[in-house]
Amino acid sequence: MMLIRPVAMSDLNSLCELAQKTGPGLTTLPNDKELLEEKIEQSLLAFSSDVTSPGLEYYLFILEDTENGVIVGTSALAATVGLCEAFYSYHLGMVVHNSHELNVHNVISILSLCNDYTGTTEICTLFLHPDYRKEGNGQLLSRCRFLFMAMHQQRFAAKVIAELRGVSDAEGNSPFWDAIGSHFFSMKFIDADAISGHGNNQFIAELMPKYPIYLPMLPQSALDVIGQVHPDTLPALKMLEKEGFEYCDYIDIFDAGPSIEVKTSKINSIQNSNNCTVVIVEDAAFRAIESQLCMLANEHTVNFRACYGNGILKRSQITISATLANNLKVTSSDILRVYPTERKSVVKQI
Repeated sequence: MMLIRPVAMSDLNSLCELAQKTGPGLTTLPNDKELLEEKIEQSLLAFSSDVTSPGLEYYLFILEDTENGVIVGTSALAATVGLCEAFYSYHLGMVVHNSHELNVHNVISILSLCNDYTGTTEICTLFLHPDYRKEGNGQLLSRCRFLFMAMHQQRFAAKVIAELRGVSDAEGNSPFWDAIGSHFFSMKFIDADAISGHGNNQFIAELMPKYPIYLPMLPQSALDVIGQVHPDTLPALKMLEKEGFEYCDYIDIFDAGPSIEVKTSKINSIQNSNNCTVVIVEDAAFRAIESQLCMLANEHTVNFRACYGNGILKRSQITISATLANNLKVTSSDILRVYPTERKSVVKQI
């Protein structure tokens, strides 16, 4: 079965193998064993800490194919951004240049460097092995974060953002970077993006132009990619739009990929999932034909588990098989967060 759980230090080598498949652009899952080890340590601390308000916690989830023990995907939550290292964005706005004497009135689009997302929660590090991009695995990997947030609301901010990968070619060249960043950083886009992804953002404050960028001064190649996502990221964008995320004219300062946002309380998976008390029956007694396929998540932190599974829903109760209960690490009278799915297939009667 496909199971979501917190990352463990024993996953380090598997995570390194997965990171080799990401290619340029996903800087939060670097192909660097030492940095990945640091991320695992951060995540272990976050899941084990008693948190009453969002801080610098970083929660890293993995998707495991339990039939062969292979790690096939990752997703993560940064409880807040910008509290330790500055979090930079460009905001797309406008200025008016007006001359009564010449009868000229021009409204000009500009990009302004800002830290407007400081203190928000960020979803990040979403990557799924190409061989597993099927059967709802991507939705499970993304949505599990929102079910975790629903069960632990005190750990997260009132607004959630996602920075999506912008347009670049197979070699990692970005038209937007070529038009702006390359003139100030004296390095390639993939190098600057990697440094930023490691959390070292002081160089941005030191080198990035502080004055607004007037869009009419940019080449058309750069203008065409502002707020656009990389083709590989389009499925993630559509998935997040269904969750309620919207583009509000903020973009990444390196590749102009869109930053999208939503109020935490308005996230679809939070609004349309519910806490249900667990009732467990033996596998042989479980009537899968009467059940609903759901996305299920327990209320634990260190022992958090999420997966697809069949359950018989009745008001605020869900009846599940003993095997599924074992996989989710729940016992009778525990609480599961339940999100009924539209998928009709039965998952091995668990």
